[in-house]
Amino acid sequence: MSTIDINADDDPRSPTDPPDNVEIRTLHTADEMVDVCAVFQQVWGSLTELITIEILMAVAHSGGYVSAAYEKRGDEERMLGASVGILARHQERPALHSHITGLLPGARRTGLGRAMKLHQREWAERHDIDWIVWTFDPLVRRNARFNIEVLRAEVHEYLPSFYGTMTDSINAGDESDRLLMAWPVIDGGRVAIDDSRDHTLVPTPEDIITLRRTDPAEVARWRTDTRDALQSALDRGDRVVGFSDAGEYVIESRS
Repeated sequence: MSTIDINADDDPRSPTDPPDNVEIRTLHTADEMVDVCAVFQQVWGSLTELITIEILMAVAHSGGYVSAAYEKRGDEERMLGASVGILARHQERPALHSHITGLLPGARRTGLGRAMKLHQREWAERHDIDWIVWTFDPLVRRNARFNIEVLRAEVHEYLPSFYGTMTDSINAGDESDRLLMAWPVIDGGRVAIDDSRDHTLVPTPEDIITLRRTDPAEVARWRTDTRDALQSALDRGDRVVGFSDAGEYVIESRS
């Protein structure tokens, strides 16, 4: 899974902030976790739970992060999305591993994806956490742009077949390669591009999710080519310093 990135506000027309009638808050009760499970199943089109109520309660009770965004209409409210983070370590410092985040279709490109990540970051700062880390599919262009250009998080590692075989309606039939993102809680923001160094571009497909349904062989080609390029660059010590409007990773040479 990962911060499973059906949360991106990558469209430049997206508002900066969600509507005033939307509230994001942390969750603690079993009844709340039932709604979280239902939202995740809707987002990923899954007939089975992506995460169980028992795990959600264990995460919340042990000091981890479970939150949801609610739309208020009069005396009623409706959950629009949710996020789950596990206490972890990154580079020997306290971290929050953001395991899964998703928004219902009508809540995307409203500014809510960004607002949920900022809520997560504020929570991490209050709990003396240095990093927020998460993984995402490097072929999903909208999430690459959101993570790198909107949040300004750093790419730290390429993880081939990270989750093994996945069977949900979004990922089925493809390998589960992921990029590990790291977002500093304090003084966040990627280092600027160094114009004195060499840069290369690694393209991505325009819509990998649709392509999975229509041309699995083309998906496999994209997966292999992108894996080879990104993993080789990171293994050399090169950095991902941007994501272009044309859907390309911008790689800066460190040699």
